Amino acid sequence: MHTGRVGILRRTTLAQLADAPFTYPEVGATRDAELPAGYHHVDRREHLGSGPVAFDHAAAAVFRWAAQRGAGLRVHASGPASAVGTVVLMTAGLRRLGLDVPCRVVWVVDEPDRRGFAYGTLPGHPESGEESFVVTRDPDGEVHYELRAFSRLATPLARLGAPVSSRVQALALDRYVTTMRRAARG
Repeated sequence: MHTGRVGILRRTTLAQLADAPFTYPEVGATRDAELPAGYHHVDRREHLGSGPVAFDHAAAAVFRWAAQRGAGLRVHASGPASAVGTVVLMTAGLRRLGLDVPCRVVWVVDEPDRRGFAYGTLPGHPESGEESFVVTRDPDGEVHYELRAFSRLATPLARLGAPVSSRVQALALDRYVTTMRRAARG
């Protein structure tokens, strides 16, 4: 368990976040066909490769937080991404002065041709909303990475830097995809 100082001169532990309330009411909505109104939406489906080996590699990477690490985030989790309730405290930027990004896993899918999870934002996250990361294998064997999210800026600092925040999110999503393509190749 990570118990040291993280973020902007704060002391946040995974245990403190275990029972923290979500910062949005639509918990689990990334599973729904339609994302909730009033948020910025992301709905991407990216090709990763084909065949069972590519699928297995990519699915394993999703559950190891590989996409988040590949985007440059430091990941401290209370358990695996494959367990509902796992708290993850990611930090972007410098070790002591970085930005905390606390989330908790809200749903998991672990089916033969569909594996992944979603996490929702907790207090202290610069945004409010949910993001899902799912690897799928089509009947023809093609493997895809599906990213779905709904979010809005949650803090005054994030709102002040709205144009930068949007660009940072887009860059992170691109890095997630690049990391997952690498993972699918083994």
